[in-house]
Amino acid sequence: MYKKVHLRLAALCAGITAAIMIIMSFFYLYVSETGLYRNQYNSFKNDMNTITTNLEQQSVISMEWLSKMEAQGNYTLFVLDNDVPFLYNQLTSLPESEKFQLLNESLAAYNSRYIISKAPDASSPYTSFNVEFEFTSPSNQEKYFCGIATIERGSSFLKIVVLSSLNSLKQQMREQRLNFVLINILAIFLLFLFSYVFTGKLLKPILENQKRQTAFIASASHELRTPLAVILSCAECCVDAPAEKKNKFLNNIKKEGLRMSALINDLLTLSNSDSQSFPIRKKPTELDTLLINAYESFEPLAKEKSLSLSIDLPNDTLPLCHCDPDRISQVLSIFLHNAISYTPQNGKINLSLSYKKGTFSISVKDNGVGISDEEKKKIFDRFYRAEQSRSTKGHFGLGLSIAYEIMKSHNGTIGVKDSALGGSEFFINLPCS
Repeated sequence: MYKKVHLRLAALCAGITAAIMIIMSFFYLYVSETGLYRNQYNSFKNDMNTITTNLEQQSVISMEWLSKMEAQGNYTLFVLDNDVPFLYNQLTSLPESEKFQLLNESLAAYNSRYIISKAPDASSPYTSFNVEFEFTSPSNQEKYFCGIATIERGSSFLKIVVLSSLNSLKQQMREQRLNFVLINILAIFLLFLFSYVFTGKLLKPILENQKRQTAFIASASHELRTPLAVILSCAECCVDAPAEKKNKFLNNIKKEGLRMSALINDLLTLSNSDSQSFPIRKKPTELDTLLINAYESFEPLAKEKSLSLSIDLPNDTLPLCHCDPDRISQVLSIFLHNAISYTPQNGKINLSLSYKKGTFSISVKDNGVGISDEEKKKIFDRFYRAEQSRSTKGHFGLGLSIAYEIMKSHNGTIGVKDSALGGSEFFINLPCS
């Protein structure tokens, strides 16, 4: 499933980008080819003006000059004196029939498009004019630029027809299009590779979250299965058990039911956190009072387990902290409950509060079994419980996950490190406002 989504998302990203790139390429090709056509046409017109000017200035037209002009622009020239072709026309490389057919086609196109009338120039013995146009030969279907210059003197006139084949321009455009196709194919391939890598990085957190969700459901199912099995077993035993034993089975059912209720409440708390509906009601709070209340609540339990619970508070008056007192008390309860559960008899637990530069720091230290560096990285993961020495019945591995979510919602930090007492120290840092 993940691979299909990855490929489809990569194809979608690459496809959208490639479509935009192809559209831009077509636009650029259109602009480029239009520019090439215009440049070649303007160059042809300039050459026609040059040829016309030279013809006006020359009294004798040499074949050498005609050959030079023809070779200069890769043109085909026809010269007619009173509509009689010059001998030069027979010296071109084209076959005679094809050559004169091309001449007749160009003259026919000229006559069908233009009716030229020009007033004579009194300062010049010549009357000259020239036109340029594009036409397609009916015989070979090739396109040409055609220029016809006419110089009149009295009753005689000289006409020169210049043809420039567009085959070279078409070839240049084909090569340009082929280059663009190859570049686009390579670019699309590189875009897909980039999109595949990029979308893979985008999907990686989703995949990891999916794995965590799967592990979460599996762990929750496992934790619920154990008390449920005890409840069902005790209920079955109650059917045939004598009266004096029924109370024992009922007590077991109640105890396991309370365990299931606590687990379900924790699961609902984490579910609210995941759905961004974690209830946080901040208000100005005296954290030292909060710690004293937590200390007084857990001191009897610590004494019952022969543990020494102490509290350290600053001597100076502390500012109020803008936080949810119920949630911070929940974090303290989680820390203290874990410390009492995992600290051996005659052990020490210390609850402390400090304030520095607008940040409150609360810590719970113990001299219990401690936590390895490798386990410190996973201790706040859901359903994670450290080695067996720290895994006791009633601990589902969700308390520290809930504490982590509470601190995240307060824009605070939470962590664990080795305690100076020899065990572990859990701490939170809470901004004042």
